[in-house]
Amino acid sequence: MATVIAATPAASPSEALDFARGVLRVEAEAILRVCGRLDGSIAEAAGLIHRCPGSVVVTGMGKAGLVGQKVAATLASTGTHAFPLHPADAFHGDLGRIRAGDLVLALSQSGETEEVTRLGPAVRRLGAGLIALTGSPTSTLGRQADLCIALGPIAEACPLGLAPSASTTAMMAVGDALALLVSRMRGFRPEDFLRYHPGGSLGRTLTRVEEVMRTGDHVRTADPAESVRAVFVRLGGARRRSGAVLVVGEGGTLAGIFTDSDLARLFERRREAMLDRPIGEAMTTGPVVVHAGASIAEAVDVLRSRKLSELPVVDDHRRLVGLVDITDLIGLGADDLES
Repeated sequence: MATVIAATPAASPSEALDFARGVLRVEAEAILRVCGRLDGSIAEAAGLIHRCPGSVVVTGMGKAGLVGQKVAATLASTGTHAFPLHPADAFHGDLGRIRAGDLVLALSQSGETEEVTRLGPAVRRLGAGLIALTGSPTSTLGRQADLCIALGPIAEACPLGLAPSASTTAMMAVGDALALLVSRMRGFRPEDFLRYHPGGSLGRTLTRVEEVMRTGDHVRTADPAESVRAVFVRLGGARRRSGAVLVVGEGGTLAGIFTDSDLARLFERRREAMLDRPIGEAMTTGPVVVHAGASIAEAVDVLRSRKLSELPVVDDHRRLVGLVDITDLIGLGADDLES
């Protein structure tokens, strides 16, 4: 049985901590008990969602409705066309969102929530399927459904036994299991995940350098035999500014890099004569690079750790394919460039 949490007010910080830990313990125990009760219905439900030709409409009232919003978001982010529907709004025009061939996933621990159970007949009339995520298969909602995922009885963590807490935690965990099982059935890949998560830290982790790197005329390149002066005269004019010239040898292989800082150092050290020498003599050989296919996160880590502003992108044969310039990463947002 679940640990009973006393309803007495916390008299000290240590008692408050014990209370908080007790809540977590009750909720963790609830998930473990539901885990033991799960049967083949969750696999059947995942199969129905996987094969669904329409949308998955997730509904619930109150706290269960908020859990449903999260379940719908998890389904959508892992490849299922899903959206939440408030059951009260459904009877004021939003039933029009449900079409024949859709699946409605209804959440209610009691299975007797009036706003949710009223949806059952309407879903039938519209030609959609109904999956219930509820406490008992013999509840009104459980009996209405084509398929019922039964959680069983759950004691709430609330000392009064009233506020949905352990039940909604278990419901969300089962919703996650369902969504991720469907994702597995789809063979969902990191590339697919990126399609729905292009921004933030996830986008930075999954997006490849090829999507942000400079190519073609936006990369300043030179032959090793060209003089420094000739290179900078030739590369003048309107183009995206970069602080590096990439020196390319035979077969497009990256031979070295010559930066604006290198040019400044020639003047600082009174080596102006080098301006008329081959850039191959002034360049930095064996520059730090990143390989095509690397993530933006990897590129940012290299730029940060080596204190660089430009990072050449090469293929497996060290042939130049592009350039990552730190100014192009600013648009990702400060949060994305944090470690």
